[in-house]
Amino acid sequence: MTEHDADIDFDFFDDLETGESAPAAEGPKPKRPSGGPPRKPEHAGIPPTVRLVGLIVFGILIIVLLVLWVQSCSGTSTKSSYQNYLSKVDALATDSQRIGSTLAQKIDAPGVKVGDLAASIDSLAQQQEQDVAQAEKLKPPSGLAASQASLVEALRFRAVGLRSIAKSLRTNAGSTNVSTGATALAAVTQRLVASDVVWQDNFRTPVLTSMAQKGVTGVPVPVSRFLTDTGVDSTAFWTPVLERLNGAASSTGKAVGTKLLSVIAQPGNKRLSESTLTTVNAGTNLGFDVSVLNSGDVQVVGVKVTLTIKQSPQPITANQTISQINPGDTKVVKFRNLPSVNFVTQTTLTVDVKPVPGETNPNNNSATYPVIFSLTGP
Repeated sequence: MTEHDADIDFDFFDDLETGESAPAAEGPKPKRPSGGPPRKPEHAGIPPTVRLVGLIVFGILIIVLLVLWVQSCSGTSTKSSYQNYLSKVDALATDSQRIGSTLAQKIDAPGVKVGDLAASIDSLAQQQEQDVAQAEKLKPPSGLAASQASLVEALRFRAVGLRSIAKSLRTNAGSTNVSTGATALAAVTQRLVASDVVWQDNFRTPVLTSMAQKGVTGVPVPVSRFLTDTGVDSTAFWTPVLERLNGAASSTGKAVGTKLLSVIAQPGNKRLSESTLTTVNAGTNLGFDVSVLNSGDVQVVGVKVTLTIKQSPQPITANQTISQINPGDTKVVKFRNLPSVNFVTQTTLTVDVKPVPGETNPNNNSATYPVIFSLTGP
C-alpha cells in the first residue's frame, strides 16, 4: 500500500459518525380492510354503449322541445301580427261602409236639391279620402303586400267614384236630357261596384288563404260592402233619380202618388180584409207584410208606413220607411217583433201610408181591418 493510497478519505463513513441521519426507511404499508376487495359502484356495470345511447336520446329530446317552443313562439307572433293589422283594417272597413250607407240616405232624402246632394257627396268623398290615407300607412304581415295594395285600391275606387258622382250631378242639374245624365252617372258609379269586388276578391279572399296556410285561426277578416243596393250602376237606377231631382213632376205635370195594395198576416200568409173579420194566428212569429205601390209617374222616396193595432189599454204602433219606389214598382214592408196582443177579443188593425210631397190623391193610402187574434189556427 503506497503513501498516496493511505491518504484517501471515506467521507460517507465520516457522515455516519457525525450523527447525520441516514435516509428514512419506508414505513409499513396501510392494511386493507377486511372483507375482501372494495365494491364497485352499481352504475359501473352499465355498458358505455348504453350510456352513450341514453345521452343521445336525451339530447334529441331537448332539441325537439326547443323546436316546439320556437314554433309556438313563431305561431303566436304570426297571429298577433294578423290581429294587429286586421283590427286597423276593420276600422277602415266600418267607416267606409258607413259612408256608403250615408250615400244611399242622401240620394233618397225627400225634397233634396241637386246642388245640396252634390255638396253632401263631396263631403263623403273627403271622408273616404282620409280612409285611403290611413290605409296607405298600414304595415301588413309578411306575404300580404299585394293584398294591402288591393285594400288601398278598393278604398281609392270609392273616393274617386264619389267625386265623379258629385261632378256628374252638377253637370246634369236641371237638364231635360235625363237619359244622357243617367248614362253618365251609371258609368262613374261602376267604380263603387268595382270597389266591392276588389275588396272581396283581391283583399279578403287572399288574406283568408294566407291565414289558412299559416294556421292562423280566430282572427276575423273584415267585410266591407259599400253599396247597399244592387243595380246602382245602371241607367234604370239613375233615370228616376234625375227626374225627381230635376223636378220632373212640377215641370212636366207628371203624377205623384202611392197606394196601399195589401196587408198579409204571418205566419200563414193570410190576407186581411176590410169587410170580413179575419182570425190571425198570434204565435211567437206574428208579423204583417204591407205592400205599397208607386201609382204615380215619378220616383217617390222616404215613404213612411204606420201600422196600428187598436187594443186596450195601450194600442200597438210600429213604423217603417221605404227608401224609394220607382213608378209602377211595389215595395213590401215587413213588420216583425211586435209586442204581445190581446187574444179572443175583436179589434182593428190600421195601416197608413203617409202621402209624399206632391201627391194629389191620398185616399187610397190607408185601410182598417177587423181582426181577432188566436193562439190556434194556421
